[in-house]
Amino acid sequence: MEKPVTEKATFAAGSFWGVEETFRRVEGVTSTSTGYTGGTKRNPSYHEVCAGQTGHTEAVEILFDPALVSYEKLLDVFWGCHDPTSHDKQGRDVGLHYRSAIYYHSEAQRAAAFASRQKYEASHNLKRPVITDIEPASTFYRAEEFHQRYLEKRGRHSPHTWKGIPHRR
Repeated sequence: MEKPVTEKATFAAGSFWGVEETFRRVEGVTSTSTGYTGGTKRNPSYHEVCAGQTGHTEAVEILFDPALVSYEKLLDVFWGCHDPTSHDKQGRDVGLHYRSAIYYHSEAQRAAAFASRQKYEASHNLKRPVITDIEPASTFYRAEEFHQRYLEKRGRHSPHTWKGIPHRR
């Protein structure tokens, strides 16, 4: 039996707990991991990232089956799960590690990310510019086990919902 083909996507959209929960429920996503990326410190801890000592964002690394969900649909979920016009802040969470970023893994993802950002900006009447960084993926450091599926382990759900995105039941 052939193993299904998967691709990787990495997004930073504020605190990784809700972002992970949201993407984990998207049909076609085969796994999610919370972690840190985009900074300079090797193997950072949560406390170092939150203290602003590493340059990393809280991010979610996603493996997905492109036959079931497109990267473009994942980008739609990304834009819908946070405020991409908020500089280093999401809700009550403030700091560089909460910045909005797309970390692409291929030239096709880079092109799709820029096109998606342009489409998002054109389709919304925004009062501020979109400040989402679009950067090549770098080393992803998996967060401590405590942070994996954090909301699920506590019987909580992400407050985010999307229309038109296929979700698991």
